[in-house]
Amino acid sequence: MKKTVFNGCATALVTPMNNDGSVNYDVLKKIINNQIEGNIDALVICGTTGEGATLTNEEHIEVIKKSVEFANGKVPIIAGTGSNDTKYAVELSKEALDVGANALLMVTPYYNKTSQHGLVVHYNYIAERIKAPIILYNVPSRTGVNIKPETYKELSKIENVVAVKEANGDIEAAKRTIELCGDDLTIYTGNDDQIYEFCEIGGKGVISVISNILPNETHDMVMEYLNGNKEKSKELTIKYHNLMKALFADVNPVPIKEAMNLMNLNVGPCRLPLVPMLEEIKETLVKALKEQNLI
Repeated sequence: MKKTVFNGCATALVTPMNNDGSVNYDVLKKIINNQIEGNIDALVICGTTGEGATLTNEEHIEVIKKSVEFANGKVPIIAGTGSNDTKYAVELSKEALDVGANALLMVTPYYNKTSQHGLVVHYNYIAERIKAPIILYNVPSRTGVNIKPETYKELSKIENVVAVKEANGDIEAAKRTIELCGDDLTIYTGNDDQIYEFCEIGGKGVISVISNILPNETHDMVMEYLNGNKEKSKELTIKYHNLMKALFADVNPVPIKEAMNLMNLNVGPCRLPLVPMLEEIKETLVKALKEQNLI
């Protein structure tokens, strides 16, 4: 059985920005402290929600370095270092590990894409050169590539490929993956609204967006289930369903940053090409936040 990076909830953390678009490290420190106080199990830095795609290489590494410093060993830091350029993914991963990252989140190649066989070759190439736990990231709505259960079986044979963030929305495919891979691959959902369903089929947690504002509650959604209290897990999932939906009423991370700003967490704007929510969409988010007494 491979060692799990975490059980429970890892927050796909936003990257706070100043109004001029530069990274706001003071706010980064504050929100990391809030996450740790909120009982979070791990932090994912520079992923999709962290706008890793629009950070320069230097910023990418500095945000990871500062996050390691601010977390101070209290939770694992998982660095987003995937790329559609296999060699660059290796280089970025080595830099992330050099500044203290504990594990890596590796999205499938995007735009140029690859075949299922290509995925196996791609991840083997990286894993042979990186001696750290790797979490695969499957999000076909963004990449155009979907990892099939049979491919997961091949990838699970790689010693340091330990888990997957599954965000294709296909519960039956995830169930098949768990049947094929067993303890050789831990499954996390990448969709907040599927936490309960993934726990039901053997998943061990979530890499979450909503936990940016509800770390303790999202942690509990998973851990109540894993500790045998299924009803409490379901109750929490139902309670926050409308808010989960509202946080994806626009392109992530636009709504979660808007929510955090409304809550006076001051994480600033997103970088272009992401733009502020239109007022009619924002109204839905405001209503959902008010329902939970968050604003």
